[in-house]
Amino acid sequence: MESGMELQAVGPARHDVTLLADQDFFLFNEGTHYRMYNKMGAHLSTAPDGTPGACFSVWAPNAREVYLTGSFNGWDNRSHPLHQRSFSGIWECFVPGIGVGTLYKFHIVSSTGYSVNKADPIGFLAETPPRTASVVWDLDYTWNDSEWMTKRAARNSLHAPMSIYEVHFGSWMRVPEEGNRSLSYREMASRLAEYAKRMHFTHVEFLPIMEHPYYASWGYQSTGYFAPTSRYGTPQDLMFLIDYLHQNGIGVILDWVPSHFPTDEHSLAFFDGTHLYEHSDTRQGFHPDWKTYIFNYGRNEIRSFLMSSGMFWVDRYHADGLRLDAVASMLYLDYSRKHDEWIPNKYGGRENIEAVDFLRRFNQEAYEEHPDIQTIAEESTAWPQVSRPTTSGGLGFGMKWDMGWMHDTLKYFARDPIYRKFHHNLLTFRGLYSFTENFVLPLSHDEVVHGKGSLLNKMPGDQWQQFANLRLLFAYMYAQPGKKMIFMGGEFGQRREWNHDSSLDWNLLEHPLHRGLQNFVEQLNRVYAREPGMHWFDNEPAGFEWLDCENASESIIALLRHGQSPADDILIVCNFTPVPRLGYRLGVNDAGFWEEILNSDAKEYGGGNVGNMGGCAAMAESSQGRPFTLRLSVPPLGALFFKRKAAESVIIDAPRAE
Repeated sequence: MESGMELQAVGPARHDVTLLADQDFFLFNEGTHYRMYNKMGAHLSTAPDGTPGACFSVWAPNAREVYLTGSFNGWDNRSHPLHQRSFSGIWECFVPGIGVGTLYKFHIVSSTGYSVNKADPIGFLAETPPRTASVVWDLDYTWNDSEWMTKRAARNSLHAPMSIYEVHFGSWMRVPEEGNRSLSYREMASRLAEYAKRMHFTHVEFLPIMEHPYYASWGYQSTGYFAPTSRYGTPQDLMFLIDYLHQNGIGVILDWVPSHFPTDEHSLAFFDGTHLYEHSDTRQGFHPDWKTYIFNYGRNEIRSFLMSSGMFWVDRYHADGLRLDAVASMLYLDYSRKHDEWIPNKYGGRENIEAVDFLRRFNQEAYEEHPDIQTIAEESTAWPQVSRPTTSGGLGFGMKWDMGWMHDTLKYFARDPIYRKFHHNLLTFRGLYSFTENFVLPLSHDEVVHGKGSLLNKMPGDQWQQFANLRLLFAYMYAQPGKKMIFMGGEFGQRREWNHDSSLDWNLLEHPLHRGLQNFVEQLNRVYAREPGMHWFDNEPAGFEWLDCENASESIIALLRHGQSPADDILIVCNFTPVPRLGYRLGVNDAGFWEEILNSDAKEYGGGNVGNMGGCAAMAESSQGRPFTLRLSVPPLGALFFKRKAAESVIIDAPRAE
């Protein structure tokens, strides 16, 4: 017998109450029902005679019999049968007397006699793992984020600053005095909102908070496609968290995983005695790396299921964006497979035509219904037009992670600075493709696990150089066009590799270098959000100009970020060696005084305070083919940000004294 509540006073299953109309069956079987969560699963309802209870429905087209079992009937597998509705494959019943909190599963008997108890694929809440029953629940909640929702289009615009703080819910902050437990959704609300707001992050992105049986999967092996994990509270508790973040001006992006699902018996795998959600052929339906099943995107009902799941989190939880995990594994039939381990498409190619069609349909529906959100693809190949409209042949995403930039940049920074001059192209190669997509520059959770070390420990040199390098890495990231994302802990220099079973080492902030790094990231976010030149043209060539990209011998780059007006221009100079470059000459097109608005080597950030005494005036002499010259002191392993003050400019013919 499953764990659960005391037996309830419920009546026998009735089949005269339904939430499903003929149109629902038609659209579901056609693959175009995008709100199945309104009709299927478990819904509190009332019979025509006024009897309260709940309607239950499940898709099991190959089942011979389906029963409802749960805490209300002592987990009796035969007392409450469901009735099959027409030829849709959907089974349904109404049980009088069932209320919120009732535990339940579907007992499915297949045509071959195979039987199993399955959790509800469209359940709104599940028991806390390792328990696996679904829980009858409602989604009633009064939202208080109308101001945010009204302004969301501007906050999520490609022209807006987007600085994302990536968070694994269970390990961001724990309560050591209570057995090292994770925070609840409601406990997290005020703490995370205050922190993100103080750090001037614009958005928070949660690793998947959908229910998952194996905690160490970080949510990427989901079983609850409509249920937030109950480890941290109820659906209303999660709504409160998102609502609270919105009220504090912080957007919320949710990771969503329509690419694969785990093999756990209680969930989607072999659901009705057949390979219903997954392909039957392991060359199509089983992922060799993750040992998970792959959705059959060619099946209409699977498209309805996944489309409804994605829309659910935007519709009912006010998510401002969805980041789709492992998109590359969806696009290619031969992903991570040897030549004889996959089946070509009908044209003989390796593209997964059905998955491509699903992604396009999902993005079309998402943006049609919610044009003020963003969908973001984690896509690691050169698939063209991932973040371009479907009308022009694209996949229709709003943005795409720039995985190439992340790998090239971390590879560069891991090298001893003495050798960096031989790898200068790792810094500049991105210029060849940086506007082919709407990119997010990620420094994600994947780069600080499985022996890869923390961001800080990737940096070469002694302790001072490691921190200087990490400040420089963040400065270079913010200098580049594209939205930004930093995984939790990186912003203050978490020393050890991320561990999902423990809290971040917040005590490190007692040390000046860690606190200085955190202060620098805060200032980077401030400058990025405040200065239009740093974000307005994040995804357009008009926003970027190299000034010095060939200085490999000194490992220096210099660039301009442009806004809509010349007054928005921001000049950034980065020195990737531990040698201060004094008297560095840089040609610019404009006269005036260039104010130093940010210096990664400033003392308050843990640096050595090499800089330009507040700024530098342009000299009336040419350099690098430009009519004016700045003569700068560029700090070791440092970055400088300048903004021109044209109205106060005075052209001088000699460098300013140090």
